[in-house]
Amino acid sequence: MEKYAVSSDHQKIHYQESGKGKTSLIFVHGWLGNAEWWNDQQKYFEDRYHIVSIDLAGHGKSDTTRKTWSSELYANDIKAVADAVDSSEIILVGHSMSGAYVLEAALKIPAVKAIILIDTLKDLDDFFTEEQAEEVMFTHYRNNFKDAVENFLPQYLFAEQTPPAVKERLQREFLQNEAETAINVLKPLYQTDFRDIAKQIQVPVIAINSDAYPVHIENNRKYLKNYDSLTITGVGHYPMLEKPEEFNRILDQAINELI
Repeated sequence: MEKYAVSSDHQKIHYQESGKGKTSLIFVHGWLGNAEWWNDQQKYFEDRYHIVSIDLAGHGKSDTTRKTWSSELYANDIKAVADAVDSSEIILVGHSMSGAYVLEAALKIPAVKAIILIDTLKDLDDFFTEEQAEEVMFTHYRNNFKDAVENFLPQYLFAEQTPPAVKERLQREFLQNEAETAINVLKPLYQTDFRDIAKQIQVPVIAINSDAYPVHIENNRKYLKNYDSLTITGVGHYPMLEKPEEFNRILDQAINELI
C-alpha cells in the first residue's frame, strides 16, 4: 500500500507498507535509491513481518523541495514514517549512506529494538571528510555526471559478478538525477561524525557486508556496544539486488538472531 508521512520540514515522505506481524522491518535505501530496491525482501518477508520501505526526501516518490540537507533531517524522515506506522517493535534496515541515518533515527524512535546495516559503516574510524568527498567524488559529478556514473563509480560499486541487468538498472536510475542534486543529497554523510551517534546506540546492530572491502569489526565495537557482521560473497554494493535469494536467507538469519 502506497502512503505518505510528513517529515519535520514538511516534506512528504513516501513509503510502501505490506505484510503482518508484531515486528516491523523498516527498509531505507542508499544514495539515489528508492523503496523498490527492497521489492524482493518485501515478497520474502511479508508473510511473517510488517514490511515498510521508505523513499527518503529527494528520492523516489517523496518530495524533492528540501532547502537544506542534513543527517538530522534524513533521520526525521525515517522517524516520520515510524511514527505513522505506529509499531511497538521495529528493526531498522539501512543500506549504504542510510546506515548512518538509521543509527541517528534509532535515537529518536523508542520502538526500535535492533538495527541491520547493509554494506555500510565497515570501519567507523575510516571516513571521508566533506573536503575529501568534494575532491574525490563531487568534482567528477559536476564535470561530467554521466561519465562518473558509467566509468568512475562502477569500480567502487560493482563486483565482477554483479549482473549486467543490475548495473544497467542502477545507472539508469542514477542518471535520472542532475549532478547537483546527486551531490546535495549525499553531502550530509560527510558532514557528521557518526561515531558520536554510534556511542549512544543501546540496541544490537548486525551488519550484512559484501566481501568486496574488509570489515573492521573491532573498530566498530569501540563505538557500537553490540555489533556483529555477516558476509555475503560475490557481490558489490547492492547485495539485495545482486543476489536477492542468498541475501534474504542471510537477512532472515540476522533477524532471527536479533529477535
